[in-house]
Amino acid sequence: MIYQGKAFQVLPVENGIAELQFNLDGESVNKFSRSAIEDLAAALDAIRSDKSIKGLVLTSGKDVFIVGADINEFTQTFKQDDETIFTELMSVNKVFSGFEDLDIPTVAAINGIALGGGFEICLCADYRVLSTEAKVGLPEVKLGIYPGWGGTVRLPRLIGADNAVEWIASGKEFRPDAALKVGAVDAVVAPEKLKDSAVALVRSCIAGKLDYKARKQEKKGKLKLPPIEAMMVFETTAAVVKQQAGPHMLAPIAAVKTIQKHAFMERDKALEVEAKGFLKLAKSSVCDALVGLFLNDQALKKKAKTSSKLAGKTDKAAVLGAGIMGGGIACQSALKGTPILMKDINQDGLDLGLAEANKLLAKRVARGRLDAGKMGNVLNSIVPTLSYGDFGSVDVVVEAVVENARVKKAVLADVENHVSDNTVLTSNTSTISINELASDLKRPEQFCGMHFFNPVHAMPLVEVIRGEKTSDKTVATVVEYARKMGKTPVVVNDCPGFMVNRVLFPYFGGFSALLRDGADFKQVDKVMERFGWPMGPAYLLDVVGIDTAIHAEGVMSEGYPDRMKRDFKTALDVMFENQRFGQKNGVGFYKYEQDKKGKPKKVVDESVYGLLDEVCAEHGTFEDEEIIARMMVPLCMETVRTLEDGIVDSVAEADIALIMGIGFPLFRGGALKYIDSMGVAGFVELADKYAHISPLYAPTDKLREMAREGKTFYGE
Repeated sequence: MIYQGKAFQVLPVENGIAELQFNLDGESVNKFSRSAIEDLAAALDAIRSDKSIKGLVLTSGKDVFIVGADINEFTQTFKQDDETIFTELMSVNKVFSGFEDLDIPTVAAINGIALGGGFEICLCADYRVLSTEAKVGLPEVKLGIYPGWGGTVRLPRLIGADNAVEWIASGKEFRPDAALKVGAVDAVVAPEKLKDSAVALVRSCIAGKLDYKARKQEKKGKLKLPPIEAMMVFETTAAVVKQQAGPHMLAPIAAVKTIQKHAFMERDKALEVEAKGFLKLAKSSVCDALVGLFLNDQALKKKAKTSSKLAGKTDKAAVLGAGIMGGGIACQSALKGTPILMKDINQDGLDLGLAEANKLLAKRVARGRLDAGKMGNVLNSIVPTLSYGDFGSVDVVVEAVVENARVKKAVLADVENHVSDNTVLTSNTSTISINELASDLKRPEQFCGMHFFNPVHAMPLVEVIRGEKTSDKTVATVVEYARKMGKTPVVVNDCPGFMVNRVLFPYFGGFSALLRDGADFKQVDKVMERFGWPMGPAYLLDVVGIDTAIHAEGVMSEGYPDRMKRDFKTALDVMFENQRFGQKNGVGFYKYEQDKKGKPKKVVDESVYGLLDEVCAEHGTFEDEEIIARMMVPLCMETVRTLEDGIVDSVAEADIALIMGIGFPLFRGGALKYIDSMGVAGFVELADKYAHISPLYAPTDKLREMAREGKTFYGE
């Protein structure tokens, strides 16, 4: 043993070759915390002082190579003043450059995922050997920042500016073949050959067969690109990145500008430029929101993992009701490794469900995300049936029939007689009370809601709805099944609309009142899309389906008559009366035509304005700020109420549910984070300004108390 620390150790391998191994004590993965960086510095000192070491292999003692920086430290770190952040960045860079500047050959043997700072340390090595099972990338833009430990400096000098911009601005993880193709790694080998291959590479360097010193110099020098060509590369890539990132995500375009700025500087000066740009992003509200979201997501995963200890078996599933939704659920289950029965009452339904699964899988094959053989295996894991014959061996049943309480109750009572005493039953309902659906069941403790969002394959959220009699084991089992399906489960208590729809319909209520008062629905859509929503409220209602929205609105108004029952006829009512149901029948607030790919494309239909005249005031002028406030305050206020009412357990779960369930603008961090960003007192003042419009805007007593006491939801 040459060095032993809590994160790094230096071990002799053979004939003057040593291994620098990252194996963080007490953690399942390696990540760079302050203490780990300090330990790396000490390990490098030990290597420099041992003159017998002629070459070095960087390895990991975990299945994952290095996941990156310890993001738990970001929140406090980024609150420091600019000078302190800059100093800390440069101190890490000093350690990383110290590794790069060792006067011996170095090779990184990347056995698993190497992301962010975990890949940046690999870039400091002279050569990189990658396992066929590993992935590499620089995903920092997803946190509202860009690589700050030399990634923007070294990667362009290794793989070219255009490739580096694609890697950094997209934040994608890259598979071995893609990494090898651009030169981000030097070799790809089978996992069992990784270390031996890395050592062999070091031997070749020591023997003079490879010029590792030229490699070091290449990364320390200027970008090898003629100035005119460089200008063209950066101007072209900047335009593409700006279009893809949109107006709110600042980091991707900032990364391009930073690479351009330091392109013709030596390494150490370039690192300073990178650090100065990094700290500006670290101080942004976007970074604050995205880091917070990441931590929320980690907390949710940890909670789900803990609950899995209580879960029952989830080895075989069944879905009742085929069709588009049933087929989507069956496909997702089978794709992620849980075989599933798909039952319907007629063959047409089964054919539709199988066609949906086939279509979804074929798209994955076309995109190279699945091969034909695996597609066949997945389809074979979906067993269509018209009877309950094989239901005795099923662990979880998802009922996904028509959204009608009487029909659902009959189907659930029926299936309960054909499953084992241990089988968990769930209902994929978006509005019907779980307590009501459980009322006729013999084992209500083994029943809960499992609300998938449409389309199932694309939407990451699943609401797991606990009824009054649902057992903890049932909840844990369904959470585990959702996790196995690759979904993010959020557990909520039963109430009209559950969490997500309960919060969404006050947003639509704000929209209806705006139109009543003379706002143009097209303007509202544009303003809310600029705010960050994937689509405005009129377009969203068309996509959801006007008839579906009318039904759900009825449930909400009955459940919360004090604030959600309307006392005026709305634009939504007019659309429904005129059978303008949205995309499903080609006309709603907009009309829909097929584009070249056969997808519905929205087109303005001027005749809508004539229809709306009976319920909408003459068009007035509305400032963007007023539209945003009148749309967002009801949504945020209802989110506060779900938290206060105990429908959702935590601030983190509430915000994650809105991000993943209805596309709440990612860079704003969720409704409660949005309130925090303007200050609770500021939000209460804004809500009071519009409280005359509807009780939906009225702050709760607890929220007023938070405002008086200067509290925040995230306790910052």
